[in-house]
Amino acid sequence: MKPSAEFWIKHLNLTKHVEGGSFAELYRSPLSIKQENLPASFKGDRAISTSIFFLLEKGQISALHRIASDEIWHFYLGDCLEIYEIDSDGELTIHRLGSNPLKQEQFQCIIKAGSWFGSRVAEEGDYSLVGCTVAPGFHFDDFELADRLALSKQFPQYKDIIALLTY
Repeated sequence: MKPSAEFWIKHLNLTKHVEGGSFAELYRSPLSIKQENLPASFKGDRAISTSIFFLLEKGQISALHRIASDEIWHFYLGDCLEIYEIDSDGELTIHRLGSNPLKQEQFQCIIKAGSWFGSRVAEEGDYSLVGCTVAPGFHFDDFELADRLALSKQFPQYKDIIALLTY
């Protein structure tokens, strides 16, 4: 029997995340990159990398957002997580993060810097416990939560997905 989502939230000391779900920062590199050595999309110095645990339960969403860095997602436990990515060219990719390659699931996926992305637990699942590694490191100054109306105007072909993954 697999442990419940509540078990992992308590055991890993996860707290609510602004985009949805629960998280805990595990690592923030003590090494940093000066702003002048980063692209203009960064608003200050950044740690070389950061890492978090992230848990999403059935019925919750990780709302569409984007950041200035690449983000590597790692599957740990639970059920398949569907990550919806809309890149800067307007191409939609649905990544299936999980442990069953027969269902086109993968243990890792990469979300490109600047892409809009959000996630939900696959229909048949209860929860997903994953990790995210960001390089250059995550900072909330580089985080933008999607506006449903504006994003739907930009990508009308994905209005149903945008409605599903925004507040």
